[in-house]
Amino acid sequence: MKIGIDIRCLAEGNRTGVEEYTISFLKRLFEQDSKNEYLLFINSFKKVKEDLSWLEEYPNVEMRNFGFPNKLLNFAMWFLRWPKIDLLLGGVDLFFAPNISFIALSDKCKFTLTVHDLSFERFPEHFSAKRRLWHYVVNPRLLCKRADKILAVSNSTKDDLTMLYRISESKIEVAYPRLETKNFTEPNISGDKTMRMIRDYSLPDEFVLYLGTIEPRKNIISLVKAFEHLKKSGKVYKNLKLVIAGRVGWSYERIIKAVESSPNKKDILFTGFVHDSDKAILYKLAKVFVYPSFFEGFGFPPVEAMASGVPVITSNCSSIPEVVQDAAVLIDPYRPAEISLAIKLLLEDKILYNDFIKKGRMHVEKIEKRYLEENILSYLKI
Repeated sequence: MKIGIDIRCLAEGNRTGVEEYTISFLKRLFEQDSKNEYLLFINSFKKVKEDLSWLEEYPNVEMRNFGFPNKLLNFAMWFLRWPKIDLLLGGVDLFFAPNISFIALSDKCKFTLTVHDLSFERFPEHFSAKRRLWHYVVNPRLLCKRADKILAVSNSTKDDLTMLYRISESKIEVAYPRLETKNFTEPNISGDKTMRMIRDYSLPDEFVLYLGTIEPRKNIISLVKAFEHLKKSGKVYKNLKLVIAGRVGWSYERIIKAVESSPNKKDILFTGFVHDSDKAILYKLAKVFVYPSFFEGFGFPPVEAMASGVPVITSNCSSIPEVVQDAAVLIDPYRPAEISLAIKLLLEDKILYNDFIKKGRMHVEKIEKRYLEENILSYLKI
C-alpha cells in the first residue's frame, strides 16, 4: 500500500506540540512498518529548517519537496481545490495529515486526519484576527467531514468534535501523542552542562517554572498574580523567583505589560526560546512547574516535567485532567489565589512534594508502557 503523509508542519523547524506529535508518531510508525511505501509531502520555497536526515534510515520512506510558494499553493487548494496532493505524490491509497491545514485530495483517496484541539472554536478571543481568518478559510469542519477517519489526541478533543462539528463517534479514534520520555528521565546530566544552562539563561537558585508559548491562552497573567500572592505570604519566599520560559506567541505584549507593572517584576524572569536539548535540565532545576492553561488538546509540558522529576500544578479543565490524572495538583485557572495556595502547599509540605514527584514518575512509566504496546499503523488504516 502507498501511504502519503503531510509533513509541511515540520518545514519551519518549530518544535511545538504539533511538531513533536508528528515526529514521534512517524518515528514509531516507520520503526514498526517496513512493508508499506511512504511518500512524505512537504512544500517549502525556502530551505527546510527542520533536520529530517533521520528519515534516510528507512528504505520504504521517501520525502518529496515541491518548492511552491506556500501562499500560492494554499490559495489554489482553497479556491480551486487543486492541485490534489495525492496526485502530486504520484497516486496514494491513503493520505494522512497530522494536523489541520490546506488540503485538496481526489475523491477516491482515503483520508485520515489528526485533530489536536478545537480551541479556536471554544476560545476564539485567544487567537489573533489573522489566525481566526486562517481557520475560517481552512474550514476545519469541512475537513473533518471529508476525512474517512479522525485521530483525536484526547477524549476531550473527541467530545468537542462530536458536540461542535457533529462528527460521528464511529469515525473518531483517540490516539494519545507519544512523548520521548527518555529525553527527560535521563539522570546523567553533567555538572558542566547544568552550569552552562544556569549561565546562558541567567537562572536563579530557586524558582517556579512555566515553560510554553507566551500567549493569552496559556494564562500566564494569572500565574504572575499567583506569584504576587505568594510573595506577600511571608519572608520565606523572599528569594523565590518566577521563570517564564518559551517563545513568544501572538498578543504577548499584554503578558509583558503585566510583568512590568507587577510589584515583583524584579523577581520575574523571561528566558526566551529554550532549545529542546536544554528543557530537561530546566525542568530539573525548578522547584515547581506550573501550567495554568485555559485549554489544551493534550499538553506536553506537564508530562515532560513529571518525567524530569518535578511536581506539577496544572489546570482542571479541557484535556489536562485526562492527561495528568492524579499525578498533578489540579487548580482552577481562573483563580490566581488557588494557584498560589497550591505552590505554597507543595513548597511547605515535603511529604506532599515528594509524593507528587513519585506519582508523576509512575504516571510517565504507565504512559510509556502504553505507547510501546500500540500498533501505530492501525491508527492510519480506515
